[in-house]
Amino acid sequence: MLTFIMLGGPLMWLILLFGTAALVVFLERLFHLHRARIKAADFLKGIANILHRHNIAEALSICEETPGPVPAITRAAIQQHRAGPEAVRQAIDQTALMEIGRMERRTVMLAITAQAAPLLGLLGTVLGLIQMLVIVQQKAPLIQAADLAGGMWQALLTSAAGLIVAIAAMLGYSLIMAKIDILALDMEQSAGDILALVAPLKDTP
Repeated sequence: MLTFIMLGGPLMWLILLFGTAALVVFLERLFHLHRARIKAADFLKGIANILHRHNIAEALSICEETPGPVPAITRAAIQQHRAGPEAVRQAIDQTALMEIGRMERRTVMLAITAQAAPLLGLLGTVLGLIQMLVIVQQKAPLIQAADLAGGMWQALLTSAAGLIVAIAAMLGYSLIMAKIDILALDMEQSAGDILALVAPLKDTP
C-alpha cells in the first residue's frame, strides 16, 4: 500500500488526507445520529404520564437527559407551556431548525470530498501524462518502457484513488442525509402530539 502511495506522488497524499477526514466525519456523525434515534412514541407516552401528574420539572429533566431532536423540541414546547399554542408552535419550529442544523454539522466535509477527490485524481493523471511527455522529449528516440512507468503509475493511481474516495464519500453523505431525513420526519410527526401534550398545561404554574 505504501508503495502505491509513493508511486502516486504528492497528490496521492492529498487525496488520502481528504479521504481520512471524510471517514472521521462520517463515523462521528453516524454515532451521533445513532444515539439521537429513539422511539418517539414511547418517549412521548412517558412524558405524557409525567405531565398528567403536573410534574413539569421532571418532564423537563427527562427531556434534557434524553438525546435526540424529539426530546429537544418537547423540552422547548414545555418551557413555553404558559405562552399559548402559537408560542409553543414557534418554539417547536425554531428548535427543530436548530436540531437539523446540529445534525448536519460537518457533513459538508463529505460533500466537498466527493467533489474534490475526483478532480484531484484527474489533476494527478494530467501531471503524470505531462511527466511522460517530458521524458519522451528528453530521451527520444531511445525510450524504454521503464522510463515512462513513473508517470503512468502516477496517472493511474491518482485517478483510481480519487474515484474510490469520491464514491465512498458520496455514499457516506447519502447515508447520513437519509438518517437525518428520518429524524426530521420523527420531529414533524411528533409535533402534533407534543402540542396536544402541552395544551392542558397552559394554566399550570
